[in-house]
Amino acid sequence: MTVAEWMLLAAVPIYLLTLAPFKPLGYRDFDNARPRDPAFWAEPLRARALGAHVNGIETFPLFAAAVLLAEFRAVPQHIVDLLAIGFIVLRLAFVAAYLLNYPWTRTLIWNTGFAVNLTLFLSPWWAR
Repeated sequence: MTVAEWMLLAAVPIYLLTLAPFKPLGYRDFDNARPRDPAFWAEPLRARALGAHVNGIETFPLFAAAVLLAEFRAVPQHIVDLLAIGFIVLRLAFVAAYLLNYPWTRTLIWNTGFAVNLTLFLSPWWAR
């Protein structure tokens, strides 16, 4: 497997683990019979964690398609790997900015991550 393919796998636990700490930390409020209860996720930090989680799910399809397209179209692997690593680093920074409530920083990081994904997706055009 390539580094970029490992980054595809890394993207999944990033968005899954964004929520993980809040369930045991909110054990008195969290009802496992109703894990999506809006009342539990209404607290500001929990709401931001849920937002980061949902955004991770939303960004994954483009990232996966971009990596696979670049690899299938024989973009030099080091370029695909570097862009995929860059996206994962940006996702980690995005989650941190979201949880720490830095909205402008979060937006800047998200836009940079989108640009990396777009570059990766369009890389077959110019990476020959």
